[in-house]
Amino acid sequence: MSPSAKENGSNGVSANGHDAVPDVAEVQLPQVEGEWTVDKVLDALPGDKPTEGTTSPLAFFHILEKLKTNKREGWRRFGINRGESISDHMYRMSLISMLAPPALASKLDMAKCMKMCLIHDMAESIVGDITPVDGVPKQEKSRREATTMDYITKGLLGNVDGGKVGEEIRAIWQEYEDSKTLESHYVHDIDKMELLLQMVEYEKRGDHKLDLGEFAYVKTRIVLPEIQAWADDLLKEWNAYWVGHEHVRGDKAVKSSGVSAQKKAMQDDYYNKE
Repeated sequence: MSPSAKENGSNGVSANGHDAVPDVAEVQLPQVEGEWTVDKVLDALPGDKPTEGTTSPLAFFHILEKLKTNKREGWRRFGINRGESISDHMYRMSLISMLAPPALASKLDMAKCMKMCLIHDMAESIVGDITPVDGVPKQEKSRREATTMDYITKGLLGNVDGGKVGEEIRAIWQEYEDSKTLESHYVHDIDKMELLLQMVEYEKRGDHKLDLGEFAYVKTRIVLPEIQAWADDLLKEWNAYWVGHEHVRGDKAVKSSGVSAQKKAMQDDYYNKE
């Protein structure tokens, strides 16, 4: 009997007398044997494999749903199994991006920034959220994500409206990955700012029993002074919450952070551009 059947009633019958509904809200991405490929993941997922090369965007729309069902994996190590999804993260990022301080906003293509926020983790619909401590080499992570973006933008969108939208999505994703433009630096910083916000929000609901301080490391990787100012204000709020309690300070040097040197090295490798 499935867990949902046990919860809803004996013999797979719910409290209202109907057959118990299986848990359809979350779909775990399968573990792939051998070399990782898009096809291996899609073949192992429930349902029909998306049809490539059509003029309809429906297959793409269905792939996007996986951004809603796939979770941000870093929180799971701390017992937060029903935490934010990948699309939750990107949606708040896109709204944050609209609030660029005027002096910075005047230098940015704001429409592109909002699109970049909504596109930058799109590959995780199939790849999943690979974190700094997962042991996947950076080159392999990049290969999986680039392969997935090619599949989405060429295989699923290549014949939709002449492939124009697919090409735009692929180009914006690559700009984010290359991290050479002001727009990409801004969105990378917002990515880290959104993580810090979620860290603080989860901790405050944890009544000082949940310490996510290792994630504060990303504060040290924020580049633009305007976003650094936001993060400074947030960490003042964070430290005020922890007054009178010891907690991990991932934003500090190893000796005073409470984060192991090994984990710090993994974080450094994950966030280094080269």
